[in-house]
Amino acid sequence: QVQLVESGGGLVQPGGSLRLSCAASGFIFSSYAMRWYRQAPGKERELVADISPGGSRTNYADSVKGRFTISRDNGKNTVYLQMNSLKPEDTAVYYCHTRMRGVNYWGQGTQVTVSS
Repeated sequence: QVQLVESGGGLVQPGGSLRLSCAASGFIFSSYAMRWYRQAPGKERELVADISPGGSRTNYADSVKGRFTISRDNGKNTVYLQMNSLKPEDTAVYYCHTRMRGVNYWGQGTQVTVSS
């Protein structure tokens, strides 16, 4: 079955960096776009970044452009989110996502807290 397992979250000071990873299994990873979403307390889940199946095309939310980078390693079935210059407003649970045949698949999420 499809599994998405995030890792790499934690507590970081403002201005710091984190790299999130999402290990995928149970499907042909290289055939599907991948996305990172986040959800802050009391807010709706929002799309942070997405990447095409081959990795050549990426898109970002305006709030993270220039600070976050999404990438993927199809040989390792893993998608990454490099987060630099983190701000307190980046605090959220970050989720890995893919969609195939009309069905959404989500990981369990990883907490990112940006605080001094």
